[in-house]
Amino acid sequence: MRPVYPLSPTRKVPDHIPRPDYAEDGKPRSEMQRAGQPPRILSPEEQEKMRTVCRLAREVLDIAAASVRPGITTDEIDEIVHNAIIERNAYPSPLNYRNFPKSVCTSVNEVICHGIPDQRRLREGDIVNIDVTLFYNGYHGDLNETYPVGEIDEDSKRLIRTTRGALDAAIAMCKPGALFRDIGKVIEPLARAGGCAVVRTYTGHGINDLFHCSPNIPHYAKNKAVGTMKAGMTFSIEPMLNLGTNWGDVHWPDNWTATTTDGNRSAQFEDTILITENGAEILTKGTRTVL
Repeated sequence: MRPVYPLSPTRKVPDHIPRPDYAEDGKPRSEMQRAGQPPRILSPEEQEKMRTVCRLAREVLDIAAASVRPGITTDEIDEIVHNAIIERNAYPSPLNYRNFPKSVCTSVNEVICHGIPDQRRLREGDIVNIDVTLFYNGYHGDLNETYPVGEIDEDSKRLIRTTRGALDAAIAMCKPGALFRDIGKVIEPLARAGGCAVVRTYTGHGINDLFHCSPNIPHYAKNKAVGTMKAGMTFSIEPMLNLGTNWGDVHWPDNWTATTTDGNRSAQFEDTILITENGAEILTKGTRTVL
């Protein structure tokens, strides 16, 4: 993969839409102030706000997914996402978060995560991850999925199936009393069985009125994550798997785009979940297509 510049101008957000604290200067001060604090337990009212924002995020991702086809640019996908979020009177959470220049992350082929939408056109046989987060009524909703562009090869299908299955299995073990470190214990054996490696640099995270907060959730086995799930917690699980045995990553000079070190393809799936009294509720739940 190579970037195709120039990037389009920064998309505007109407003044009437409330925005997070980093929207103007890129600095998430609230996140920095609450760093190291234990995961929040949300009140019933806050949980309802999370349900609403996550439902909106799912709607936007599904709109973006419907646009995936050979010939479209990732910048055009960014415009679709941006406009759909604005239509919902919400703010695109990635926009200017730590100076990220766009409203969505689009990660193609060997890009693991945080791909910046540009002028490259998607091609038949590509795979593309679309990572949508929006901010509405004071809360963030976050999810992503990896999609085929036209007809893809069997290795890419296996990668997508394995990654999606790993996320589903991880969510299935979530309930009050479960350990955050055990999420990776569920994911990594499934990844290896599918001929994939689990990326270690990036993790799932708490999400509520902050875009990123505790808990920190590694997706690989034998990790040192601390903490126990409790009813009222909301967080994302978002495994990134690479084809083959290499889990390493390399960063582009744009300070965001992370790719595999060997050029093999990478896929990711993410949902935001709420721990309930008896298990877990997938706040960003949608209909998954079987490849």
